[in-house]
Amino acid sequence: MTGRFGGRRRFGGSDMAAKILVCDDEPHIVHVVAAKLRGAGFEVLTAADGQEGLELAREAHPDLIFTDYQMPSLSGLELCARLRADPATRDIPAVMLSARGFSIVDEDLTHTNIRKVLPKPFSPREVLAIARELLEGAAAGAR
Repeated sequence: MTGRFGGRRRFGGSDMAAKILVCDDEPHIVHVVAAKLRGAGFEVLTAADGQEGLELAREAHPDLIFTDYQMPSLSGLELCARLRADPATRDIPAVMLSARGFSIVDEDLTHTNIRKVLPKPFSPREVLAIARELLEGAAAGAR
């Protein structure tokens, strides 16, 4: 189970780090988010664009995805819609990171598994709090 203070969860009697995919075309955003999550004990995978994120999500099946809204090759919204359309990845929750000025309409959210929208700039503490909240919610729902 994901604990309040770490990135661990229980699977069949053994503890494993929850796996989080961070997908953003801005290297400094990826670095800051990944460092905060790793520091809290999460296993972190990173992708530099939406297409790479899609491929990595299909291969690694992360427990949570943080993705930028606007990226080359495949937007974060398109990434989340494609993951939702695939039975193997449809239940992976996502957090959309969006620059000011970009808004996501509720209709777009119904075709994805986006659980939260986090406007940039954001605090790394916000990222960690959201990760814990969503992973704890997913663990509670799986019981």
